[in-house]
Parts: sequence; structure tokens; C-alpha cells
Amino acid sequence: MTIQVGDTLPSITLKYSLPNKHDENACAIPQTLNTTEFFKGKKAVIFAVPGAFTPTCSSNHLPSFIEHYSDLKEKGVDIIACLATNVMYAWGKDQGVGDQILMLSDGNGEFCDALGLTQDLTKAVMGAKRAQRFALLVDDLRVAYVGVETGPGVGPSGPEAVLSHL
Repeated sequence: MTIQVGDTLPSITLKYSLPNKHDENACAIPQTLNTTEFFKGKKAVIFAVPGAFTPTCSSNHLPSFIEHYSDLKEKGVDIIACLATNVMYAWGKDQGVGDQILMLSDGNGEFCDALGLTQDLTKAVMGAKRAQRFALLVDDLRVAYVGVETGPGVGPSGPEAVLSHL
């Protein structure tokens, strides 16, 4: 079953990474966060991409959220998070997200499974468990908007769609 407006965000542990302050060329330092603890009391946009470093994700989806960062913040969004089932730190660094967008890894697809928003991209040689392209607007753990793409490109999962629901 797919998550719906009014549902509570599932409680799952996700990963993100912090830069190694002692050596910027060294591997990033993995961190964990529990979605319930982290998003409680906050207004957040969580958008998901099928894969880091993929064409639409790199040329459109993530850059559009960087471009609309100020607009989302002005509307009261506390956190903007990008999620995929890969390791996300290097892609975020490559895309220049800085501290604007939290790059979350759902490595086993548990969060996307709990949302009912996974897809099998084996035919595209990307693996059997990938995130669908989607965006959620969450306010104190309650889902206020769900935008899931049904075809190629970025529409309901983009920042313009999210902004129209704030």
C-alpha cells in the first residue's frame, strides 16, 4: 500500500555522511538517523530519485530543488532531503548541495518499501529495488503531500508541485 496524505511517516533508520574534517580527500563519515526522531516537530520535503548520477536525477530533479531552496525555506520548510537507494555523499558533493539538501541513503530500500514506493529497475541494469521518483511534504511526521511520477521527467515530484501545497 502506498503512503497517503494524513499518514504518519514510517520509523526507519537511514544513513547520511559528513565530510571528514581531518582529510577532505578521505572517505566521508557515515551517520545514522531515525526518521521519527529526526523529522518530529519539523516541516520537511523528502524527495526521492531512482539513482544518484543518473541523467534526469542529475540534470533536473536535484538541481531544481537546489534552485528552489530559498522558496521552500521562505514557506517554512525546515529540511529538504534527497533520498535514493545508493550512497549519496559523493553525488551531493558533485552537485554542490552543501548544507542545503540532506542526502539520505536508503541502502536496503526499507524506507521506500514502507512507503510503498519502490520499483524494479533490473531491466535498466540498476537493480531490483530502487526508489520511485517521488516527493513528500511532511509536517511533524504527518504526510501533507505525496507526488509520485507515473512517467519520465519531473512533475509531481518537483519543487514547483511541493510549493503549490505549502
